[in-house]
Amino acid sequence: MHPLMITMPQIYAAKVASGELTADPAQEAVMPEFERIRAALAAPAKGGWFRKAPEPPKGLYLWGGVGRGKSMLMDMFAASLDVPNRRVHFHAFMQEIHAGMHAARQQGVEDALAPVAAKVVNDVRLLAFDEMQITDITDAMIVGRLFQALFEAGVVVVTTSNRVPNDLYKDGLNRQLFLPFIDLLNERMVVHQLSSPTDYRQDRIAGSPVYFTPIDATTRAQMDDIWEGLTHGQARPHTLTVQKRQVHIPAFHNGVARASFFDLCGNPLGPADYLALAEAARVLMLEDIPQLSRQNFNEAKRFVTLIDALYEARVRLICSAAAAPEFLYVEGEGTFEFERTASRLREMQSEDWGH
Repeated sequence: MHPLMITMPQIYAAKVASGELTADPAQEAVMPEFERIRAALAAPAKGGWFRKAPEPPKGLYLWGGVGRGKSMLMDMFAASLDVPNRRVHFHAFMQEIHAGMHAARQQGVEDALAPVAAKVVNDVRLLAFDEMQITDITDAMIVGRLFQALFEAGVVVVTTSNRVPNDLYKDGLNRQLFLPFIDLLNERMVVHQLSSPTDYRQDRIAGSPVYFTPIDATTRAQMDDIWEGLTHGQARPHTLTVQKRQVHIPAFHNGVARASFFDLCGNPLGPADYLALAEAARVLMLEDIPQLSRQNFNEAKRFVTLIDALYEARVRLICSAAAAPEFLYVEGEGTFEFERTASRLREMQSEDWGH
């Protein structure tokens, strides 16, 4: 890094000057928060026997809609640090915590979280999480104790999320047990909304069709182009835990999910699974929706439930299908019920859907 270009506002300004970024007032407004943390961590510790370690800076909880640039800012921030830090997707991190706790239990450790938390504390001074979301009571309880341990040990936490802390695990089971954790977040982190007027993800699909039919090589290539524009090839498989069951999403990156009709409607998933998906994803690319009839009645019923969940949550849907919405359900006892789904599929194609 250039010796004079050490502060986050300077790093951001340099990227704008070089044309790598477009200046965005909302992104610029969060730079002092990142800089506050970077500078505090970079400050040399004062020597002396009785010098108390300096109070760690408050963390940062950066929230806002999908496509505002939260992940990009987090990458920039993590790259600016010269203290041990870790940048990790929140869901992947929680899977590691579960695996660590399982291993500790195998060794007969009574409090399985203690050694796992101790290792994290030992390894880093700052943890940067992407996409904090809580969909499961087990995670809700573990994360509260884990963050308490991190904060007590002086580890600074920076996280992005699509929702404000008070909306985490919003209608979850036994949510009252989770409320002290929300208080802890509000107390130990600065909560900052990135309310950029520009949705960079929306821009990438603005003007582009979002419903492709028929299913052929051309529409597949168009879907691939949109996916590449949204994820830059960085997607990974993703697992949602719903009431102790696992729902697998074949590809997921930064709030954008991609799956086939069979992945989501050919498997025995129910309303809770689709609600968890609608909570995790702000954009869903759904491929290969076939003709529906009494032959695949169960799949068709699940598809109706999936579309209802996406519609209520205002998820942006991009899909490829065997026919236009009105001609998807060809015959059978579900035709009348499917009319509402067809009209919702039409409505979800509008340019301003998902805002």
